[in-house]
Amino acid sequence: MTDRAWFDAAKGDIPQWAASMPKDADGTTIDWDWVRSLDLAHGVGTIPESIPQSIHDALKADYATRERLESIIAQCNSAFMTDFDRLIGSYRLPRALAYANRRLNDNINTMLHLGEQQHLWAVSRERRGRATIAVLKPCSGSGPSNDDQGMLDLSGEAGGASAGNTAAENSDVKFPTTVALDDIQDRTEAILDARAKRRKAQRFQKRAGDAAMARANLSGATSPGGAAASGNATGHHPKPDWRDAYLPGRDVDAVMGIDIETTGVDPARDYIIDVGFEFMNMASPRPAGEPETYAYEQGYYAAGDAYGQSRLAFGVPPENAALGNALIAKLTGIDVRGRSSEAGYRLFDEWPQAQAGLLARLTQQPYVAHNATFEHSWFMLNVAGYAESYRAGRITIIDTLPMSRQWDPGAVPTNEHPYGDNTLDAYAKRQGALDSAHNERHLGLEDSHIMLVAMKHHLAALKAQGKGPWGPAGRAGVGGKSCRSR
Repeated sequence: MTDRAWFDAAKGDIPQWAASMPKDADGTTIDWDWVRSLDLAHGVGTIPESIPQSIHDALKADYATRERLESIIAQCNSAFMTDFDRLIGSYRLPRALAYANRRLNDNINTMLHLGEQQHLWAVSRERRGRATIAVLKPCSGSGPSNDDQGMLDLSGEAGGASAGNTAAENSDVKFPTTVALDDIQDRTEAILDARAKRRKAQRFQKRAGDAAMARANLSGATSPGGAAASGNATGHHPKPDWRDAYLPGRDVDAVMGIDIETTGVDPARDYIIDVGFEFMNMASPRPAGEPETYAYEQGYYAAGDAYGQSRLAFGVPPENAALGNALIAKLTGIDVRGRSSEAGYRLFDEWPQAQAGLLARLTQQPYVAHNATFEHSWFMLNVAGYAESYRAGRITIIDTLPMSRQWDPGAVPTNEHPYGDNTLDAYAKRQGALDSAHNERHLGLEDSHIMLVAMKHHLAALKAQGKGPWGPAGRAGVGGKSCRSR
């Protein structure tokens, strides 16, 4: 299937989803006819007129659309993974909804910036609980902020911007300096908090039910301790954690390390801009015939046992590039203002061949990531066939984050790090994969490399000590997280 015909195929899956997922993540009944009516390929955002009230109304409408879309997308993973009768054949629809939602989010940010330029409001990006949100405040009358974020061309010469041209270019037109802000505030924090409270209540109810059942059948007498704790190589004893499912087994060998850089933390709002991966054998010799050297950005990195290195660069839509992203530029060195699709960069979510090539590599052997649930969540909403392959058990994921947390003697809890310092930077330095004088680079390939080197050093030390996978609670086999048949 070429071009964007897959959007039509995604909408063709709606009857399957409607039968299995009547409600969204917030418990609201889904209007599937509304979903069917959306133009996913060409945009679901609102293009306002240039007068302040129209900008206000368009922003309000886009926020409402985003909330509806994201509540559906958030529920899709649970519905798909618990569809044991396989009523839902494909994950195309959530990917298509996420594709549309990213462009919608760009439209929202464009209007936020446009409102600043017309002195309708001032925008501050604030971390609130589980999310970073845009907080609108009355404009003080100063010029637009965020000068380092890039500027939109509002002269009318470039054209094509989703916000449209503005009458601010006509000095004879005067606008009121304020619009109502209460009904156009970002509600992401409140939505996520309410969702988390519902999940917590559901977990509590389930545990209470399980405990009552255990008391009724006396199972507590035979299994008083619950799940066994993971063996660790430290003086501290972290509690078992859901991430422990991603720990490697003692027979792990050939793996692919991968790291991605993105324009934000939300796979339904942001874009993949950099992917780096390489291969390494944890036990067997490096394959013969592979090139002996590879030039990383850091000259002090040595390829060592790594092979098959690859670095992939991707772009963003013009609207996203126009706004810029100072945080990501500072963190990674990637300035999205130069990564526009108009500058020749391909977007990952519009490049089927790149997705297919990455999926082929992800299914060949276990893949390793640090905080692998991050990469997993992005692949679910960006890589065609990934969700289906994961559900079918063809993908195994290993995470070095729980290796650091459970098996690294240096990961001791402190006031600053209650669970120990388990960043990739700290883990790589403790395992001798990164010099103390240098820091994690925040580029896909370089971070994949230090992660794999640290993992290999760590496993070798644990084996010599008879700990970790070789300890009493260790397990045979490759280990890692993968779906099992049910």
